[in-house]
This record gives sequence, C-alpha cells and structure tokens, in this order.
Amino acid sequence: MRLTTLVIKRGMRPLLTKFATMAVALVCATQAHALPSFARQTGMDCSGCHIGAFGPQLTPAGIRFKLSGYTESDGQSGKNPLSGMVVASMTRTKADNPEPGNNLKPNNNTKMDEASIFLAGRITENLGAFVQVTYDGIEKKTSLDQTDLRFARNLDIAGKDSIVGISLNNNPGVQDPFNTMPVWSFPYVSSKAGVGTGDAGSLLNGGLSGRVVGTSAYAFVNDSIYGELGTYRSMASSTQKNLGLGSDPQQLKGNAYWRLAWFKDMKNQALQLGLFGWNAKLRPDRTEPAANTYRDAGVDGSYQFIGTREHVATINGRAGREFKSDGATGDVTRIRESRLNASYHFQQTIGGSVGVFSTRSTNASASTVTSGKLLQADWTPWGKENAVAPAPFSAANLRLGVQYWMYDKFAGDSATAKDHNTLYLFAWTSF
Repeated sequence: MRLTTLVIKRGMRPLLTKFATMAVALVCATQAHALPSFARQTGMDCSGCHIGAFGPQLTPAGIRFKLSGYTESDGQSGKNPLSGMVVASMTRTKADNPEPGNNLKPNNNTKMDEASIFLAGRITENLGAFVQVTYDGIEKKTSLDQTDLRFARNLDIAGKDSIVGISLNNNPGVQDPFNTMPVWSFPYVSSKAGVGTGDAGSLLNGGLSGRVVGTSAYAFVNDSIYGELGTYRSMASSTQKNLGLGSDPQQLKGNAYWRLAWFKDMKNQALQLGLFGWNAKLRPDRTEPAANTYRDAGVDGSYQFIGTREHVATINGRAGREFKSDGATGDVTRIRESRLNASYHFQQTIGGSVGVFSTRSTNASASTVTSGKLLQADWTPWGKENAVAPAPFSAANLRLGVQYWMYDKFAGDSATAKDHNTLYLFAWTSF
C-alpha cells in the first residue's frame, strides 16, 4: 500500500500519463519486426530459456544454450539473426538532484533509456555470436555494447559427456553461463537518472566494460562441473573511439580471470554454487609507468524452482572482495560487495522481486558504505508458453515494471540517504 500511495500522490499523474503514452508507442513501433533471434533459431518460447520469459535469468535450458555457443537450433535454415530492444522509463527521486548530469532534469525524468540492435545466434555448427550495439538515450551516443563470440563443441572427457569452448568477449563476466556475475546481476534494468548502488565498485563490476578484449577457455563436464580461465587486454584508444566508447586513459596489463562452479539440474528445480576471481594490473594513465594492482575473489550461488512453470521462484546471491594497491602511492583500498535477491513469477506473466545490496569501500583514511533494498513488480503480458500477442503487437515481447529503491546508507551517510530513494517505472520491449 505504501508504494501504491507513493505512485499516485499529487503531481505524479501527468508523469504517469506521459510514461503510459511512451510505453504504447514502443509496442506499436515493433509490430513489423520478427520474434527475437534466439527464439526463432531454436523454435522455443522465451520461457524455455528465461525465468519469467524475459531478462537475463537463465533456466537450465538457457544455460546449456549459452554454453553451446548459441548454436542449438530446430534444424531449420535461413533464420534471421537480428533482434532489437528498447527501454523507456520514468524516474522520480525523493529529493531533487542539484547536479543531474547531461540531458537530465533535477527530477521527474521521462526518457528513452536505450535502444539496441543484436546480431545473435548460430553462425556455423560450432560457432555463435551475441553482439549488441546500443544507442544511449541519455548520453545521446551509439557504441558497441556487450559482445560474446563463441566456439563450442561436445567432447568425451574421462568418459563424461562435456562441452568445451572458447569465448572472445569485451567484458569480464559477460560470458558467464549462469548469468550471476556483476554484468548480469539484479536489477536487470535500472534508472540512469538514479544513483543505483553508488559510485564505489570493484573492477569486475563494470570497471572495464566494453573497453577490453579477452579470450577464455572453458569446459562443462558431466553436466555439472564448470571451469574457465581467461585473460584480457585494453583496446587501443583509437579503437575505443571508433567503437563509440570515447577515450580512456587506462591500460590493462598482466591479468587472469578464473571461474569454477557446480551445477545440478533436477528437472523441476536447479542449483548452482560458484567461485570467481580476478588478478590484474591497471595503469590509470597510459603515459605513466605506475600500475595499480587488483586482486578479486568471490562466491556466488543460485536456486531455481521451476515446477510445472506455473509457479517459478528463484534466489540469487553473490559476495566478493577486492584488494587494490595504488602503484604510485602504495595506498590500499578494500571493497566488499554483496548482492542477494529473490523473485517469483506466476504463469511467466506476473512477477515480483526483492533485493538487498551493500558496497563497502575502506582505505587508510575512511570507510564508506552504500546499502539498501530494492523492490520490483512486473508484468510480461505474453510470457506464457505458446502465448501470442494480439495484432498489431504479435512480433513483440514486452515487460512493464515498477521498481522502488530504498537506501539505508549512501556513500557512508545515513542522515540523507533516503533523499536518494527512487521510483522507477519502465517499459522494456524486444522484437
């Protein structure tokens, strides 16, 4: 009741009207397009691979599809590998932001957050791709986004059926088959006009997104044990500019990314437990020799109850630590991150999620914490198996949702943390 009261309080009705108009326009804009490319390729409903028929949470079938290099198909040729996505939103914070940033108002921002085009699917029997190009509706620029090219094949390892592969990607963790690493963590869409989980964060939590290129080798043995080892290097400044990313003075040096996980598919439920780590040297300025040293390690896990798909519930958690040593001063910073969320979906259509988050940054002079809770309710009208949207929306998938962010502390301050509390309404469509 409190959230409902907040939504309809005086002054919100004109904003909600604008948001509803934009949501309808988004769906109408997709009517001429085909279904998302992975669904076309496999002949499966979105709910076969995605929890709630939408978003990055993967079912066991979705996990295997990613491990197999996006190559599984229904045997029919000539499938279109192109897909699109648009996110529009309205954001209202409890207090105005005196420094809202580019193309944002101090409050009550109604925006087209982003629009993406994907080249996603099977290239050959063993080669597949997930390539995203995104227009940022806030920054007004287009750039290469998440990218994962894979070669995978089935092998017999010690008498066990296994999948082995190589991933070429541009963001540590984007290739993770369980989608529990920071790049895919809840919430799967969030406000660019809000403050999110704060500025402090580990290098694995978006610090290198899109500005590196890496190769990793992986194996999934006996449908249960996953192992991966990879390394990355920074793209040249000119390459980053050509890809729409702008210039970045940082340069990644020697590094190693590793991942271990155990997975158990029990048909109507699934369990995953994992470890991950990252060791790296990063020069903050390419023109200077001093390099900062990073050591990251963490644990993660997920549980899914799928049942008959009428009632689907999940729990996802991750906790990690980063140790950073400044190469110029010798100063040490420690970052601790933890995320936990649970979700429930009824008939792959009506969903609710709750999450808690905390990031603590500690150095010799201070220790600051950003922590809080997040509530989300969403509706995926055509999420049911074999569901077909009515004309003229038959080519679209859609999720409408509302989030509310509640802060206990922000950057170490509890007195004004609630000023950052954020209401976020979103329309998220793919086609």
